[in-house]
Amino acid sequence: MADHILVAEDDPKYAEIVRLYLEREGYRVTVVGDGRSALRALRRDGPDLVVLDVMMPELDGLGVLRELGDEPGVPVVLVTARSTENDVLLGLYLGADDYITKPFSPRELVARVRTVLRRSRQRPDPAPKHEARGLAVDPVRHEVRLHGELVDVTPAEFELLHTLAAMPGRVYTRRQLLERLHGTTDYITERTIDAHVMNLRRKIEADPRQPCWLLTVYGVGYKFADETVTARA
Repeated sequence: MADHILVAEDDPKYAEIVRLYLEREGYRVTVVGDGRSALRALRRDGPDLVVLDVMMPELDGLGVLRELGDEPGVPVVLVTARSTENDVLLGLYLGADDYITKPFSPRELVARVRTVLRRSRQRPDPAPKHEARGLAVDPVRHEVRLHGELVDVTPAEFELLHTLAAMPGRVYTRRQLLERLHGTTDYITERTIDAHVMNLRRKIEADPRQPCWLLTVYGVGYKFADETVTARA
């Protein structure tokens, strides 16, 4: 069965363009025009991915993400017309997997949807489970556990953490990490990586302000602390 995409967009023009392009690619598409309807459709229909506009009546896209909170979610591509990065970074902080800004190319949006869906279902070949003082990153089960408890991470956050933990001590630039997560650095700010790191630190570090795993290399990028990691088959 074709993947089901929920499009939450209050502008009929944009909604129709997005629907046509997604359906042309073989996706099943449901369109809603406000945040409350988006929440109902999410909980009722369980779509495979949501294209979520930030600016909507009744409840905006960021409000939808807040309402979902820690509920088991679906991948989200955020759509924003705002010129500042604050909404994008907040959206990523609240759980969005990717974003695109208006005006956008419909083909670019379809490419983002395809990439996020693929990443959310990716099951890597068997590889070691990386552990560090109670933190376990398991690429086979696609899980992160902290002291045995499952940590709820988005597909993008998992890919970032797995990339860093697989090569402890190696420093990655933000551009390298963007290419790993999104396959491109076009249309995406490097601050996206900062937002993902901030989210991960909030979820796994005892004190996000003094991280022991996800370390900043100032002026370069990020690395996973090398002195604390062991690999288990």
